[in-house]
Amino acid sequence: MSDYPKKLKDFIEILSSVTDPAERIEYLVSYADKFKHVTEDIAVPPYPAENKIPFCESGAYVWVHPQKDGTLQFSFAVENPQGVSAKALSAILMNTISGEKAEEIANIPDDIVYKIFGQGLSMGKNMGLTGIIQYIKRQAQKIIRS
Repeated sequence: MSDYPKKLKDFIEILSSVTDPAERIEYLVSYADKFKHVTEDIAVPPYPAENKIPFCESGAYVWVHPQKDGTLQFSFAVENPQGVSAKALSAILMNTISGEKAEEIANIPDDIVYKIFGQGLSMGKNMGLTGIIQYIKRQAQKIIRS
């Protein structure tokens, strides 16, 4: 897990200690409850298509905000009120990679979705959640190149 930023690595280690499947689901749902919707000063519906995550059934959107110190901050919207997994992942990312350098974020392995949610994800859910990670990584790579 050397490719993970420290807070994300710490989160994965804590999550991996939750071995009971019901407790793990409860833990992840608690993160969905911490989800903070994008503020109106950043975006209002209808959200721009360029921020929409392809294949995400929950209607997820991501905004990446480069900071002067080279770190990135994130904002998220999830249009489906039942989009618990997308909300949980968004809240986890807000708490673990927001404030990290673009280089750290660009190198996060795509398998992070499985590390968080396990192998039992449906293909559609996996595609949507992985899409969030890939979007963030692409934006970080663009910032590095600019």
